[in-house]
Amino acid sequence: MQDPDAAQPAADDVPEQIRVRKAKRERLLEEGVEAYPVSVPRTHTIAQVRETYPALEPGTETDDLVGVAGRVVFLRNTGRLAFATLQDGAGTRLQAMLSEKEVGADALAAFKADVDLGDHVFVHGRVIASRRGELSVMADEWRMAAKAIRPLPNLYEGTEMSEEARVRQRYVDLIVRPGAREMVRLRSAVVRSLRENFYRRGFLELETPMLQVRPEGAAARQFETHMNAFDMELFLRIAPELFLKRAAVGGVEKVFEINRNFRNEGVDSTHSPEFAMLEAYEAYGDYDTMAALTQDLVQTAALDALGTTVVTLADGTEYDLGGEWTSLTMYGSLSEALGEEITHDTSDEHLLGLLAAAEIELAPSQRNHGKLVEELWEHHVGSTLWAPTFVRDFPVETSPLTRDHRTERGLVEKWDLYVRGMELATAYSELVDPVVQRERFEAQALLAAKGDDEAMRIDEDFLTAMEHAMPPSGGMGMGIDRLLIAMTGHGIRDTIVFPLVKPQV
Repeated sequence: MQDPDAAQPAADDVPEQIRVRKAKRERLLEEGVEAYPVSVPRTHTIAQVRETYPALEPGTETDDLVGVAGRVVFLRNTGRLAFATLQDGAGTRLQAMLSEKEVGADALAAFKADVDLGDHVFVHGRVIASRRGELSVMADEWRMAAKAIRPLPNLYEGTEMSEEARVRQRYVDLIVRPGAREMVRLRSAVVRSLRENFYRRGFLELETPMLQVRPEGAAARQFETHMNAFDMELFLRIAPELFLKRAAVGGVEKVFEINRNFRNEGVDSTHSPEFAMLEAYEAYGDYDTMAALTQDLVQTAALDALGTTVVTLADGTEYDLGGEWTSLTMYGSLSEALGEEITHDTSDEHLLGLLAAAEIELAPSQRNHGKLVEELWEHHVGSTLWAPTFVRDFPVETSPLTRDHRTERGLVEKWDLYVRGMELATAYSELVDPVVQRERFEAQALLAAKGDDEAMRIDEDFLTAMEHAMPPSGGMGMGIDRLLIAMTGHGIRDTIVFPLVKPQV
């Protein structure tokens, strides 16, 4: 498959079907026929025709006239008849029948000569049911709506596009594969459900900057760019957190954002450099408030989008998002998995020994207590959490924006939600003490100076905002793409309609 920015092939290298279709386009234009008209007189969508005539008896003819348009996905020409199956954007199909008697010999001949699979055509005529019971439009007129220069894959031979081709040519995938169209519908329904759920709860939606003067709000590598007007370096947003907290300081007590984030990191079945995320903050809430909110958001989205919380995954198995979700603590579950007690007082040397035994290596800049514990936990526990599970109470070293635990020294009030062994969401009892926040930022700056390129930087403007007093709050973040993964069992390149892919030469 070709990089769209690459040089175009020489004429001799163009496939025969493309040359033939281009020649048809040229001939249509020479004959004064619009190959790409500005509009066609459509009166009904294909779906509307099907809804209006759900059960015509075979051989039934009506006097009802409609004008419909769609993409041709099947063609059959027989003598004085031609049959075409038209498909709309949702995949709904309707048969068009053209007879010499109804449209005339010239129009029928033109249809046979001009129309190819993949073209958009308009037909006007009576609604009938064929002798086989197929709902159809018996055309008395037809027009070209858009000429396809490139052919579609053969939809009737049982062949499928490769996964790589589906991702690189999603526009073709959407035409030929119902599952691709269903993912677009499902994603839209899920996002709508999330928004409406927040609106019912009195939250306000906010948009925060994508271009930022420093990367902030998460521990992640950033993408850099340059602004010519100010002659300054800028960064693509890695998280909206600190700007949403500025809004909370300003009195927006219930706020959420569905946003695009950018992280210059690895790519796999659950990670993409550009991804969609939901973040929300609620004054006078905490991480328990956020757990109840998140469970309701996910379960309501499943009900709104699929009609059930028992979802069917890509491999045909069922997964239950319903009921009350499990909770466990990070240190408690790690201790149980290792068969020995691990606490915040466990020495780094002992933790390094456990990591070595598990053949886990960490860069020297990341060897603080919290990182060691989290790596051990991921290895021994994380991937085993199949049912929806809140993992609570993290080490303070890895959570610089989180309030200290109210009873456990060295821990913070944070949870991560795991679904099918994958992290789906996270939430905090937010750190709102500006003095402690500055201390945490300074500790992060020391890590950055030692080579940790994921450590946070000091943000003086944010600290100034926090010094105006942010109320006690709970905050949460959830990946939209991962929520679709949880509901469908597909990888992230399927849940993102147009994921970033490396160009092919």
